Amino acid sequence: MSNETSMARGETHPAAAAARKRRVFVKTYGCQMNVYDSDRMTDALAPDGFEAVASPDEADLVILNTCHIREKAAEKVYSELGRLRKLKDARAAEGEEMMIGVAGCVAQAEGEEIARRAPVVDLVFGPQTYHRLPELVKQAANGATVVETEFEIEDKFRHLATPSPAGIRSRGVTAFLTVQEGCDKFCTFCVVPYTRGAEVSRPVEQIVAEARRLADEGVREVTLLGQNVNGWHGEGADGRAWGLGELLFRLAEIDGLDRLRYTTSHPRDMDDALIAAHRDLPQLMPYLHLPVQSGSDRILKAMNRKHTREEYFRLVDRIRDARPDLALSCDFIVGFPGESDADFRDTLDLVERVGFASAFTFKYSPRPGTPGALLEDQVAEEVMSERLAELQALITRQQREFNTAMVGRRCEVLLEKRGRNPGQVTGRSPWLQPVQIEAPETLIGQIVPVEITGTGTNSLFARRIAGQDEMTARDGRMGAA
Repeated sequence: MSNETSMARGETHPAAAAARKRRVFVKTYGCQMNVYDSDRMTDALAPDGFEAVASPDEADLVILNTCHIREKAAEKVYSELGRLRKLKDARAAEGEEMMIGVAGCVAQAEGEEIARRAPVVDLVFGPQTYHRLPELVKQAANGATVVETEFEIEDKFRHLATPSPAGIRSRGVTAFLTVQEGCDKFCTFCVVPYTRGAEVSRPVEQIVAEARRLADEGVREVTLLGQNVNGWHGEGADGRAWGLGELLFRLAEIDGLDRLRYTTSHPRDMDDALIAAHRDLPQLMPYLHLPVQSGSDRILKAMNRKHTREEYFRLVDRIRDARPDLALSCDFIVGFPGESDADFRDTLDLVERVGFASAFTFKYSPRPGTPGALLEDQVAEEVMSERLAELQALITRQQREFNTAMVGRRCEVLLEKRGRNPGQVTGRSPWLQPVQIEAPETLIGQIVPVEITGTGTNSLFARRIAGQDEMTARDGRMGAA
């Protein structure tokens, strides 16, 4: 959940067609939830005549949708604002206006400090207020410096902008769908409870309605998002609080929605119903991101993770008993304050015992306002670097072994977009691996059977299995051979 991407998406509402089009560019940092949020921002602005563009050079409004998870996240934002200031000054010299907004978790954490330190910014708003973006833009256009970082998460979900059918289609055949925000776990290293707030779950029918709209416009795969997604307990039409497993079964009933995923999970919230969904739902892909963070019980306790390594092992065994072909990915932090060589060896041992298809690995960096930032016995930078390199080498070996074992196997691939080379189309395996195949672009959006023929640095290569495309396109149901 960690790459920095640029998002430029949106749709102009017919009511604004007669007016001069205004242009918005949204740059997204960080996780999939921020990608979802950026789409919702452009959806919210569309009725006011904003259309998305691919570069800040073209934009009347530039929004940086920020993430506070990575080290020096705020400094990266201020550096980007310095570049945008020059662009805004150049536009002003030509008699044109440009507005700049900072959104997301850095905005939530920094608030007024952004407006003070970077006067070029016209509006600052947290992740729970983007549904009010049109109103905030109007205030800024009237000369106000807007800082809006109140927690209004329930209100936000009630007032989410509905994307147009054309807007959904323009975003491809896969989609993110936020079902839960916030976190009540308070891991000592994590800033999320302070920037996203307490856990809030969207109601069942609201989620189902959004998923149905996506499927109606050709989306074949939906990934459910939440800071603690398997802690979701949304209200159903019967008034009960449902769990994520029950929600997945409900979403699997939607025609055309052939693949389901969810991220990010906490080991403490993997209940029996969710594990049963992995066993019984062919639409639920056999890939699970289940962060453990450390293999040392002593460090897990210091992190306030509320689980032990043995509990994690038992949980993994239960999930794999339910879905033997399931692949796991994970998050690890090395160098948490007080981590000894023995603690780190426990992490390596956990990785060897579990086996991961992929993992995100990080050196610990303190976040202001978190308990971890106040801990003594910080680990030296050079020690963290050595440990990170060793852990990454182990994860890379496991990932390579997992991918190599795919060669010669058959599976089904959802074709998503053009490949890097002419005549090539890219899709995803059930295990989320990028797969390159030789195929016509007319097959984009279809789930096709393939045989894996080779591996690359970051993807697999495959050939189509002749004579089965039409059957797969009609059925669309997923199963690995």
